[in-house]
Amino acid sequence: MAGAPTPHIDRLARDGLLLTSCYSEPSCTPSRASIMTGRHPMRHGLLIPPMYGMPGGLSGEVTLPQLLSDAGYVTQAVGKWHMGENLASQPQHVGFDDFYGFLSVSDMYTEWRDPYFFPEVVYSDERTEWIRNERFNKCWVHATKGGDPENVEEVTIPVLSTLDDRWATYSEDFIKRMAGDERPWFLYHCTRGAHFDNYPLERFQGSSPAKHPYKDTLVELDDIVGRLVRTLEETGQADNTLVFISSDNGPEMETWPDAAYTPFRCAKGSTWEGGVRVPGIFSWPGMIEGRASDGLFDQLDLFATLLHLAGADDAVPDDRFIDSIDQTSFLLGDDAHSNRKFHYYWLTATFSAIRVAEYKYMIASISDDDTDVVNSGGFSGVMQQYGYGKMFNLYLDPKEQHSYLIRKLVYIELIQTAMARHRRTFHTWPN
Repeated sequence: MAGAPTPHIDRLARDGLLLTSCYSEPSCTPSRASIMTGRHPMRHGLLIPPMYGMPGGLSGEVTLPQLLSDAGYVTQAVGKWHMGENLASQPQHVGFDDFYGFLSVSDMYTEWRDPYFFPEVVYSDERTEWIRNERFNKCWVHATKGGDPENVEEVTIPVLSTLDDRWATYSEDFIKRMAGDERPWFLYHCTRGAHFDNYPLERFQGSSPAKHPYKDTLVELDDIVGRLVRTLEETGQADNTLVFISSDNGPEMETWPDAAYTPFRCAKGSTWEGGVRVPGIFSWPGMIEGRASDGLFDQLDLFATLLHLAGADDAVPDDRFIDSIDQTSFLLGDDAHSNRKFHYYWLTATFSAIRVAEYKYMIASISDDDTDVVNSGGFSGVMQQYGYGKMFNLYLDPKEQHSYLIRKLVYIELIQTAMARHRRTFHTWPN
């Protein structure tokens, strides 16, 4: 990445499978919950990030770590959770044996402490006290399966800058410990960076060519990837471990320059490609050959794929609709094609678009007109419904600037049939 070299991530991308059409949801919580459940947000219900103590809602869902645990796996979650603070939705109650991290998101811990970004709060005793009294846990926690979370330490800004380093050490220790255990394991490691605002560990401050906290944080995150992979290699577990690296949404451009660059249109909070098309890297030495593919991969496909690899196909629930597709043959086969034909875009509760091959048909979106928002992306903008859909060829027009549906009417029946089939699943399997 410009201004922030990432040699460890680059090596995994070069030696493994680099996905150029990997999709998340428009924001972090829906993406994470979809990975956990193999279901679109309109089914699991987590449409937006829960903030300031909002409960979330994974309780009642059948989760990937729960099914892997039933199959004999040791399950570990480390880092950012952000799928709800209510006890029933916390990691230790939805299938994880152990959790070491915080329950929410970085900016909730800093926007009442940092006088540079939030002087109107920090320099106001009333506003500071108002946020202090908000009902969210201001500490990072440790919890074990079925138990209550125990506060480790309050998340001040100096503490925040150390969390990714401390969490990486915890995951390293977990990997080392599992090297002497015959049981298989699942590690869900989620960093705090590079979500705004960024406070890199002291030894990484100024380490990037850009000399900016966001880019310095990317250098730190790459170092963490290197540490975890090196631990796998040193403990002799690399050849038996599938590694997946991705992002839970596109960059949040409203916080520029604390945001990544995207070559696509718009950003986080939208169903334009810039909001949901994210890097995706699979690494498995000896099993996945180095290659790049533009085959469609939805992050929720991890659910069915990992259960298949774990020999737990029969565990996939049949009492609810599962959107996940088993992509094992795509990952492991040389020059194999994706098993996903369609990608469906949801913008909270609005069905937005569908992609098949290089074509994207859009019927609703969030605006990115500069008269609506200061910077394109984030959660700002105006919802737009199109009476006459827009068709984009993402190979010719990745910026989605030229709709040419009138030239491609031959595809309409196929696309509308696929959309209708997808929508009918919500009637057949009501939430």
